[in-house]
Amino acid sequence: MSTSYRRLLGAALLLALVVVSLGAWVRLSDAGLGCPDWPGCYGKLIGVPEQAHEIDAAESAFPGKPVEAPKAWKEMIHRYAAGTLGLCILGLATMAWQQRRRRLPWLECALIVVVLAQALLGMLTVTKLLKPVIVTSHLLGGMSTLAILALLWLREGRRAAPGTVPAAGLRVLAAASLAAVLIQIALGGWVSSNYAAAICGDFPTCQGSWWPVMDTHHAFTLDRELGATASGALLPAAALTAIHWTHRLFAGVVLIIAGSFGLRLLRQPGHRGHGLALLAALTLQIGLGIANVLLQLPLPLAVAHNTGAALLLCASLAAAARVFTRQEARNRIPATDFARRFETVR
Repeated sequence: MSTSYRRLLGAALLLALVVVSLGAWVRLSDAGLGCPDWPGCYGKLIGVPEQAHEIDAAESAFPGKPVEAPKAWKEMIHRYAAGTLGLCILGLATMAWQQRRRRLPWLECALIVVVLAQALLGMLTVTKLLKPVIVTSHLLGGMSTLAILALLWLREGRRAAPGTVPAAGLRVLAAASLAAVLIQIALGGWVSSNYAAAICGDFPTCQGSWWPVMDTHHAFTLDRELGATASGALLPAAALTAIHWTHRLFAGVVLIIAGSFGLRLLRQPGHRGHGLALLAALTLQIGLGIANVLLQLPLPLAVAHNTGAALLLCASLAAAARVFTRQEARNRIPATDFARRFETVR
C-alpha cells in the first residue's frame, strides 16, 4: 500500500485507542446519558446547550432531561472522536479498494461494517437508557475496531521472519491466550456496564470471603435493564458480586495462559520482543485491576484499566500474528531456493 495509506492507518489506530479510552471516561464518569438524543445533543450537532436561552429551549424540548453541560460535553467529545475515526476508516477502505491488485480489501470492508454497527449501538445506548448488553456490545465493538486496525497495521509491517521456527504447540497456546484475553475483555465490559466494579472493596478476597454470596442467574441474564432483573425487580447485590468475582477469577486464567505464552516467547529467538510486550501489558493490566479495587475506582485508574485492556489485546494480537506467520512460513520455499532446486533436478 502507499505511504499515505500507512500514515492514515497509523492515525486511525491511535485514534481508535483514544476513542476506547474516551468511551470508558464517559461511561465511568456517569455521562453516558449526558445527551438524551443522538447523534446531536439536545438537537444541536455542534456544541451543547450552555447559554440560558439554549438550556431553556433544550429542557422544553426534552422534558425531564435537565441539561448538565459538563456531562454533555464529555459525551459529544466522544462522539466527535468516533465520527472522525469513522471518516478515517472510510478513507482507508476507499484507498484500499482503489489500490487493490490481487488482494481484496476485506479487512477494510469489515471495518466499515463494524463502524456502522457501532453507530447503531451508540444510538441504542442512549435510547435504551444504558441497557447493559448494549453498552457491553458497544465496548466490544470499539475493541473490535481497534483489533482490525491493529491487524491491518501488522499486515502492512509484516516481513519475512528469519530464525528458528517455533514448535507447533506454540500456535495452540497463542490462540488460547488471545481467546482468554477476549473473554476477559467481555467480562470486564459486563462489570463496567453493570457498575459492579466497587462491589468488592478488598483484595484478594471479596467482602472478606474467598467465595462470597453470589447470584449467577440474575448476574448473567443478558436481556434486562440496568440495575434490574429480567422481571423488573431490583438487581440484588449478590448478582453484582457474581459479576465482579467472575471477572476477577478469570483474570487468574488469563494470567496463567497469557503469562505462559509470554514466557514461552521469551525463549524463542526472534520472538522475545513480543514476549516482553505481552508480559508488560499483562503485568500493567493486573496491577491496574488490583489498584482499582484497593483505591475504590478512582476515575483516572479506571479509565487506564480500560486502556490497558486495549493494549493487552494489541500485544496479544501482535504476538499471535508473529507465531502464526512463522508457522505458515516454515513450509514455503524461497524463490531463489526453488530455482536452484529446479536447476539441479533438470
